[in-house]
Amino acid sequence: MSAVVEVSNLTKRFGHFTAIDDVSFRVEENTIHGLLGRNGAGKTTIMQLLTGQDFATSGDIRVFGQSPVENAAVLGNTCFIKESQRYPDNFKPFHVFRSAPWFFPNWDEEYAQLLIADFRLPLNRRIKKLSRGQLSAIGVIVGLASRAPLTFFDEPYLGLDAVARQIFYDRLLEDYAERPRTVILSTHLIDEVSNLLEHVLVIDEGRVIIDEAAEDARGSATTVVGPRGAVDAFLGRREILHRDGIGGLASVTVGPLTGPERAAAAAAGLELAPVSLQQLIIRKTNVSQTEFEQSA
Repeated sequence: MSAVVEVSNLTKRFGHFTAIDDVSFRVEENTIHGLLGRNGAGKTTIMQLLTGQDFATSGDIRVFGQSPVENAAVLGNTCFIKESQRYPDNFKPFHVFRSAPWFFPNWDEEYAQLLIADFRLPLNRRIKKLSRGQLSAIGVIVGLASRAPLTFFDEPYLGLDAVARQIFYDRLLEDYAERPRTVILSTHLIDEVSNLLEHVLVIDEGRVIIDEAAEDARGSATTVVGPRGAVDAFLGRREILHRDGIGGLASVTVGPLTGPERAAAAAAGLELAPVSLQQLIIRKTNVSQTEFEQSA
């Protein structure tokens, strides 16, 4: 499998602030990647750099083997749907879809019309009169119908209700199965998209802290629950990601456990619970669930 994106020692500074700090990673073709992390971690900055909308301070970026900056060949095969996508106030949705083929050579008008019906989007209402969810639907439709070989979704569905978000997930998976492409999805609704992701890249304070297959990431931590003394005796000097407790009970999240370690835990009367991808990221970035959801 070849890489669509290759990033080496990438750094981006804004004055004295380092937004991206010596980051390196690869994105393989025809995969769905999750670009995850707290608000302000550097996710959007990375996407802006990958799509040629900003210049790196140092390091190297290759998209389809070339620099994306002012490169029509690269940008014509890339679609970037941003959280705060802007359109002229006098535009209506049909103007957006009518102009989309100018920018996306693989635009699928028939598919776009199917999605418009799915999301019940009014085509003749002015952009400034649309709800936040309807604006998000425009971006989702453009991103899917663009058929771009490399498609970025940066929090694309803010304002969409649960039904509309599920339509997006279902259509994305259906389309990906029929016409594979590379998708980079940045979102704070990690539990909702967890099953879509094949690879996760987690950014924290401008650095990569997780870069691995989603299945490996999901199995990289375990929560041990039981009497405090028994839990502490079992864990010994093992590195702890998170600890909770009430009374004489303890709930401690640690890294992966081997088969013999799991057997030993069971023999000690301890319960073992898997850690979701969202909980893993919360533990790795050392914030509470409430803080994570508020920051995202």
